[in-house]
Amino acid sequence: MKVTKIGHCCLLIELDGLTVLTDPGAFSQEQNQIRGIDVVLITHEHGDHLHVESLKEVVKNNPEVRVYTNTSTGKLLDEAGIAYAVLEGQEVASVEEITIEAFDAKHEEIFEGFGQVQNTGYFIADRLFYPGDSYANPGKPVEILALPVAGPWAKVADVIRYALDVRPKHAFPVHDALLNESGIASQHKHCSRELSAKGIDFISMKAGESCGF
Repeated sequence: MKVTKIGHCCLLIELDGLTVLTDPGAFSQEQNQIRGIDVVLITHEHGDHLHVESLKEVVKNNPEVRVYTNTSTGKLLDEAGIAYAVLEGQEVASVEEITIEAFDAKHEEIFEGFGQVQNTGYFIADRLFYPGDSYANPGKPVEILALPVAGPWAKVADVIRYALDVRPKHAFPVHDALLNESGIASQHKHCSRELSAKGIDFISMKAGESCGF
C-alpha cells in the first residue's frame, strides 16, 4: 500500500491496482488534476473535507469513479448533481475484491454541539483506518491509522490517547492544514515522542509526501 498525503485529509491510497481518494476538501487542489482514481470516500460535509467544485473536477477527470459517503453529505451531492452511493453505519462495500468498511461516529465537539454532523470513518482493506473528524475506534486490529492531530476540536492529549486506544502499528498525521509550519512541527513532534515510546511507529508525513506500507 502506498499513501500520498495531498494535503490536510485528502489522501491518495494505492493498493493492489485500486486507487482511493479521501476527502477532496478546500485545503488542497492537487487532487483536481489526478487521473486513474477508482474510489472517492467522503467522511462528512465540512468544507475542509468536501469542496464540491473540487469533487466535480475529480469526477470529470475520472468518469468511472465511485463516490461513497453518508446520508447527510449525500444531500449536498444531490444538490450538485454528483452521483454517489451511501456507505455508512457499519456497512461494507467491495471494490475489485478490496473491502471498504464504514464506521459511523459523530463529529467531535467544537463547542456545545456546534459542527457535530454525521461523520463516517472508513477502514480500507482491513489495513488502513481513517476516522474523519472523530476518535472512533473500529474495535478490530488496525495496521495503519490516519491520525487527526489538530483542529478546533482536538488537543494533543486527546490525540495521543486516541492513538493509544486504537494501537495501530503505524500512524501518520492528517487534519493539520490549519497550522503553520511551526505548528505542524510541534504537533508532529509531540505525537512522535509519545507514540514511539509506546511502540507505535509515527510517520511525520507532510503535504506532498508519500509512504509505503
